[in-house]
Amino acid sequence: MKNLKRRQQGISFIGILFVGGVLIFAGVIAAQVFPTLVEFQAITKAASKAAAAPTVPEVRTTFDKAAQIDDITSITGKDLEITKEGDRTVVAFAYNKEIHIAGPAYLLLKYTGRSK
Repeated sequence: MKNLKRRQQGISFIGILFVGGVLIFAGVIAAQVFPTLVEFQAITKAASKAAAAPTVPEVRTTFDKAAQIDDITSITGKDLEITKEGDRTVVAFAYNKEIHIAGPAYLLLKYTGRSK
């Protein structure tokens, strides 16, 4: 009997359930975070495109048009911070995204960026 117990190795059924639960939870969170990352990339692209406009109202209008095309809902043209650095226009932005996890728990993602 002692010989048999010494040879047994591996993970228990409870261990498998725990690891599976953790992996499923991580997958659900990742599936909710991924669209926010795609939207952040679209916002960065739209800000870079808008920075080429010559005036501040045109920068905001260009961004809003790109936002309509790319279905950007987190930020609008009026939320942009537009500055000049030397001879080029820089468009900066910052926004927060909340993802509901369960009950009173939320995951807060803070995004900031600027045109290239």
